[in-house]
Amino acid sequence: MEDVYFHREITFRLGGVVLRLATSQELFSSYDVDTGTRFLLHTIAGGGYRPRRILDLGCGYGAIGLALKRLHPESAVHMVDRDALAVAYSRKNAGLNGIEGVAIYGSLGYDDVTEGDFDLIAMNVPGKAGMAVTRHLLEEAGCYLAPGGVVAIVVVKALEDAVSGILGSIRDVTVTLKRHRPSHTVFHYRFGLPRPRPAESAFGRGIYHRGTVRLESGGFEAELVTAQGLPEFDSLGYGTRLVIRNLEKLKAEAVRRAVVFSPGQGHTAVAVWKVLRPERIELVGRDLLALRYAHLNLTRNGCPAEEIETRHQVGAGGGQDAGLFIGTLEEGSAAALAALCEAEARLLPGGTAVLAAPSTVITRAISAVRTEGKLRIISRERLHGASSLVLEKML
Repeated sequence: MEDVYFHREITFRLGGVVLRLATSQELFSSYDVDTGTRFLLHTIAGGGYRPRRILDLGCGYGAIGLALKRLHPESAVHMVDRDALAVAYSRKNAGLNGIEGVAIYGSLGYDDVTEGDFDLIAMNVPGKAGMAVTRHLLEEAGCYLAPGGVVAIVVVKALEDAVSGILGSIRDVTVTLKRHRPSHTVFHYRFGLPRPRPAESAFGRGIYHRGTVRLESGGFEAELVTAQGLPEFDSLGYGTRLVIRNLEKLKAEAVRRAVVFSPGQGHTAVAVWKVLRPERIELVGRDLLALRYAHLNLTRNGCPAEEIETRHQVGAGGGQDAGLFIGTLEEGSAAALAALCEAEARLLPGGTAVLAAPSTVITRAISAVRTEGKLRIISRERLHGASSLVLEKML
């Protein structure tokens, strides 16, 4: 099957290590391994470390974790990311390079990391995570380190002072290396005393919470918690508005299973629950943060947790057939059309799909629908560059 996300294959060299890396434009630094990651890896390679256990937090397509596994082939390496596409590409790149013995899986920060006692935690700290999340990532590393372990991070220059302040305020932290380049700063640091893992996850403690918003449309109201790092934290996008408007036209429809693809903060999922009361809601998407906020907002608005299923994956395929498919298509035409095909495959005969995307993507989707002849176009609406498309699967 064609990989609709593939961009190019690059070659990355670190000392005597040579890696082939497949990249995607959907992931950070698709044209080449970024200068911050290179800088970080050079400081680790020159640090004299001999780690037995390594954690690559936010692995992207795998440059850090796979390079460290090559440098330390006897080490146990865990590579985690909240994006299922990053997990998929890290696994792909491990295979491309014949690298085995690496655990690669989804995790929201440290929340889903399966083990601890790492001798080395490496991280390219995201520049737009927000200070609360950044502090959490820097401080909670100590809960996953073995005694004497080291954390090695790289940050963009604009964050240097803030990160220096955070590290200076954390009890028992010693910065063992701080090195500058024009655009980035690397820190290596250690914790003096072991730290127990928190009893509750960072998500459960509200580390990612940004605020609350009210969702009002037609005959229903809802209150949602919004997340730092997801769009639509203060207002609805035009595509989401169109989807909810079209959902309200389906009020008479009885739906047993509804699939919500790329649920974002959870606005459309909550609207599905409030308007249609399906027996089962399935949340499907790449981003663990979005999946967890959509799940949270459903339960806050009365949807029983046992009626919600989450699937952290690339694309919308798999799972049981459904009577309703709600989705926000990705901007890339190939990925959007792949999601459309997956939606069609999952719909029961007579089932309905309500999709939103930029208008150019919807135009291409309409052309594909007419060519395939498996779906009937019910309506299309436009709003400020966004479009919605309502489709029915042929009987």
